[in-house]
Amino acid sequence: MTVLTVENLHVGTDDLALVSDVSFTLAAGERVGLIGESGSGKSLTAAAVMGLLPEGVHATGSVRLHGVPHDLVGASERQLAAVRGNALTMVFQEPMTALNPAMRVGDQVAEVMLLHGTRPDRTAARAAAVDLLAQVRLPEPERTARAYPHQLSGGQRQRVMIAIALANGPSVLLADEPTTALDVTVQAQVLDLVLTGVAERGAALLFITHDLAVVATVCERVLVMYGGRVVEAGPVREVFTRPRHPYTRGLLDASDLTSANGRLRTIPGTVPAAGRFPAGCVFRNRCPRATGACATLPAWTDGAAGGGFACWHPVAADG
Repeated sequence: MTVLTVENLHVGTDDLALVSDVSFTLAAGERVGLIGESGSGKSLTAAAVMGLLPEGVHATGSVRLHGVPHDLVGASERQLAAVRGNALTMVFQEPMTALNPAMRVGDQVAEVMLLHGTRPDRTAARAAAVDLLAQVRLPEPERTARAYPHQLSGGQRQRVMIAIALANGPSVLLADEPTTALDVTVQAQVLDLVLTGVAERGAALLFITHDLAVVATVCERVLVMYGGRVVEAGPVREVFTRPRHPYTRGLLDASDLTSANGRLRTIPGTVPAAGRFPAGCVFRNRCPRATGACATLPAWTDGAAGGGFACWHPVAADG
């Protein structure tokens, strides 16, 4: 069953297009990775889905959540508040800025249940909050519930964010690089908590990350973004073993530690500033395969197993 449908999503200001024509679906229990360099539009896409765009930035298109009668794009703040933290939740990249520094963490977990009426009173919500903190493997959950965010480590704060995101049994969870700035051991633990939490609730997961190895391990499908556009999509195994878009090929090459001369390969050039991508193919200024045809926006070409790509000069299917 499809639980989230994003169609023709455009995000920008009055002067700049920041995300263009993004479409994808998430099915119940499905794990989808969203990858691309910083500045590609990944986090902005997630913010648009959540209805959390900064002032002056607006979205058009459609974001439909199963069981919600209205489109989330253009919905009122009251309508969005009824959905956020309930059926649709998000684990943010930096929990120190996402958590309220003046509230005890147990109260913050309890608050989301009280706001959406999933617990009958404050006593029940606080008890459920302690239980959630135990589920995300925080030590001494009753004591931790009385702590303030600054009294916890980065990994512990991220676990609190996961507890908040899972509190009301969401149908869709967006995870925006939840393991960034954590050491390797804690990264693995946090990732395991996210995966366990969504699996137990049958929720769909959109996992935003730079780490291709994580996507290869935990995701079933992948969306590759560059310049505010999805340039390739498909099953992880298909995209990672037979990439068709030169940008996807570049990302995979840049993560390959086995190059003949022992040096990491790089994608030439740098990502242009947001909204300043070239006309036509957004990757053409950095692409080794670019020709004059690339000044025109390439159409989407359907690929294997429901995937596809947008490129005038795709990499050969056999690699």
